[in-house]
Amino acid sequence: MAARHIDAAAIADYQRDGAVCIRGAFKDWVGTIAAGIERNMQNRSATASDIANGKGSFFDDYCNWERIPEFVDVVRNSPAAELAAAAMQSRSAQFFHDHVLVKEPGTQKPTPWHQDIPYYFVDGSQTVSFWIPIDPVKEATLRLIAGSHKWDKMILPVRWLDDSNFYAGEGDYLPVPDPDKDPSLKVLEWEMEPGDAILFDFRTAHGARGNPTAARRRALSLRWVGDDARYVERPGRTSPPYPGHDMKPGQKLREDWFPVVFQS
Repeated sequence: MAARHIDAAAIADYQRDGAVCIRGAFKDWVGTIAAGIERNMQNRSATASDIANGKGSFFDDYCNWERIPEFVDVVRNSPAAELAAAAMQSRSAQFFHDHVLVKEPGTQKPTPWHQDIPYYFVDGSQTVSFWIPIDPVKEATLRLIAGSHKWDKMILPVRWLDDSNFYAGEGDYLPVPDPDKDPSLKVLEWEMEPGDAILFDFRTAHGARGNPTAARRRALSLRWVGDDARYVERPGRTSPPYPGHDMKPGQKLREDWFPVVFQS
């Protein structure tokens, strides 16, 4: 099942490697995304963080799309939902949440290697996260470990502020990898232009270098789930937490909170 901006070869790459770069899929949406990021940064939520490090800082905030008109437009009207369904090989694309990530010039601290799914209360083989930069990206691009979405265990989730463990039960997880020292791990990374997008499975291990350049690195992430995604309980507080959701293990995510945007 192909769609606009993605062909059968790219879908096969996604299924095999857990990640693929789609060129120009959001080139007509760069201005809208930029305005949404600026609105979000000027109107931060309680979940926002701004980590100063050296000369730079790293801003992130999530779960704001319903109060940011530009993000509503992107979620509802851009190619994202159809692309998500095609990459996941799912009949539907259900929106999970948005995430704004801004690395200011001179930010030294890298984004640590991690997988998203241990932090989430959702599981399934049909998941996809979009990473859409609105600035040219070279040194500060996303880095992903090919095939890590098929690992038997997940990487130990840690808190980014202090690298402490997110949950107890360290033995249930893999230690955080260092693919720069392990030649058996294949790293995927792409230089990107505004409006390009990396699509990756929630289970795909990824990280990013700091931003040593003199330019900002602004990106919007959009997270989607497909037909087989179900609510699961984790051994602690998830991120995002979504208090009061009232879902039970094995249920599909409630559609009044997590809308189905595409259905074939």
